[in-house]
Amino acid sequence: MNQFAVLCLDNNPISIEQLRKELSPFAARFDMHTADTLEDANAALDYCSDNKQTVALVIASHHEGFNGADFLIQLDKMPHTQQARKVLISCGQDIQAILSAVNDGRLDHCLTKPLQDHVLRKTAQKELTTFIIKNDTENLLAYSQILDHQRLLKTHIDYKMRSYQEGFISEHHRLSDQDLTAQVTDALLNFFAEKDESRACRCYSSDHLLTKEGEENRFLWFITQGEVALYKKDEIGMQREVVRHKPGNIVGGMSFVTGEPSFSTAITLKPTEVIKLDRDIFAEVMHSNTALLPLFTNLLLRHFNRRLQRSITTKLELQKTLESLESAQKQLVEREKMAMLGQLVAGVAHELNNPVAAILRGTETLTNKIQALIDAPQSKNNGLGIEVLNQALLSKPKSTANEREMVKVVDQQVNNRRVAKKLVKLGLNNEKAWLARASSKDTHLLEDLEQLENYHLAGSTLRSINVCALRIADMVKSLKGYARSDDEKFHVADLHEGIEDTLVIFENKLKMHKLEKHYAEMPPTRCLPIALQQVWTNLISNAIDAFPTKGCLTIRTQLKERDGKQWCVVSFEDNGSGIPIELQQQIFELNFTTKKEGNFGLGIGLSVCQQIVHQHNGFIRVESKCDQYTRMSVWLPYRQY
Repeated sequence: MNQFAVLCLDNNPISIEQLRKELSPFAARFDMHTADTLEDANAALDYCSDNKQTVALVIASHHEGFNGADFLIQLDKMPHTQQARKVLISCGQDIQAILSAVNDGRLDHCLTKPLQDHVLRKTAQKELTTFIIKNDTENLLAYSQILDHQRLLKTHIDYKMRSYQEGFISEHHRLSDQDLTAQVTDALLNFFAEKDESRACRCYSSDHLLTKEGEENRFLWFITQGEVALYKKDEIGMQREVVRHKPGNIVGGMSFVTGEPSFSTAITLKPTEVIKLDRDIFAEVMHSNTALLPLFTNLLLRHFNRRLQRSITTKLELQKTLESLESAQKQLVEREKMAMLGQLVAGVAHELNNPVAAILRGTETLTNKIQALIDAPQSKNNGLGIEVLNQALLSKPKSTANEREMVKVVDQQVNNRRVAKKLVKLGLNNEKAWLARASSKDTHLLEDLEQLENYHLAGSTLRSINVCALRIADMVKSLKGYARSDDEKFHVADLHEGIEDTLVIFENKLKMHKLEKHYAEMPPTRCLPIALQQVWTNLISNAIDAFPTKGCLTIRTQLKERDGKQWCVVSFEDNGSGIPIELQQQIFELNFTTKKEGNFGLGIGLSVCQQIVHQHNGFIRVESKCDQYTRMSVWLPYRQY
């Protein structure tokens, strides 16, 4: 007796025989039951139930006097037939009801007589394949001779791959490192116990070289006994130990997998037993045991993870050391920055008067209009008023010529220039409802428009305040860089913008002198803008301090080629007294200054400037002639990524 059965129902004995003959190829894997009455069909179902046989497919005829459709639909109520595929053979009667049952999922397929050659066998093959895929996934290939071979094979492969992937992820991560290592070791030793033509299992004495830093590595060593140390060369070429590997660890894993040169030199510290695998042997081992590949892969991933964790820990320790060094530098920078804040405030305060006065006037106007809106009675135009306020807040000022033209157009429609101006001002010149009210001489129109004007004026005043606030923000933007810690990261920025921001704080000092700017077409470059702004501040401050009575500061930017690289060059030239040759070698020393006692200036010191430029992999060049000029040029490598 087979596990699954097929039932055919038709009250015509000839048709029953035809069905049995048509379905005979499936008899090898499915028991065939036939019935010519509903009673016999139910008896066959009871027989299957008693023998714990699941019904896979039921084919029933339907015609006048024999309702096979209802019989198929009732199968959903019985446990051993709920999963059965249901095929109806109809004579064309009640076709709408039958199609409805198919569309609702109560029937799986419907055939109409007369049947074409082999159509029933093909339909049965399709439905049985669907049933087997859902109900016997472990034995799919056993049905490949009689059912849809391609579907079964594809489903089998998909199922095995899914099962493999799920097992790969979920099964092995629960193992401890010791258990995982033991399983991999046992599997490898068992494989090479039978044959070891390549002598993969080896024992090395102390000081045996496994891998050499920077050279090609074609092998992977799995340590079973002993100890191996990894060494890495530092900047001066000295070998330094970075880690030690014990049994269960892998040597050469990264270079073996990626094909890149060895990252480190591996040397045995004492007699060490290893399993040495090249790529061909590795593939042979893994193909010999499907369970070994996920085990070994998990072990390899853990090995890489441990290596990453060690690298992160080392990086954190180095980061702490670096931060302590940077802290000392920041203290020096902050001390200079705090000393100059007084002078910065004095220069900027004068420039803030106009926008601050405009803001004060705007707030007074805004207060009055808000009070007027609060005191005004509620009306149906409040919602529109909010829209008018938002529009005035976000819109840019209109051209007066365009505004006059729009007023002229509206005036021609409403014949009232005063109303036309208000409609254009409020952005209602294209609103048909308001134009209609204006044309009809609505007595409440002016009152409503005046209320909306209060909203409009409130919004435009807010916009004006925003513009003034942005102006203030532009003027003090550079100050923010000095008032906070320098923790910025490299990003692409326009060098010209940083220079312009710096010049803002020197506007007061430069009013009595001449400023020339010659900016080249220079694309944004990757840099630390705030740090560079401190450099610009120092160089401009030094130039101003060197000015004669009528000073001239020339700022020039250029793109130049040097040593096969492209450089952004920013130079600051003054017409001051110059720097003697003997001092040009000292100006970058820590705490060196030419300022008189009591004159703090605005700079942070050329030594710190040089550190910032070196951080960009650049340099500062000094050119000077006594009593003629001094030119400080900052060379920065152009990097856009």
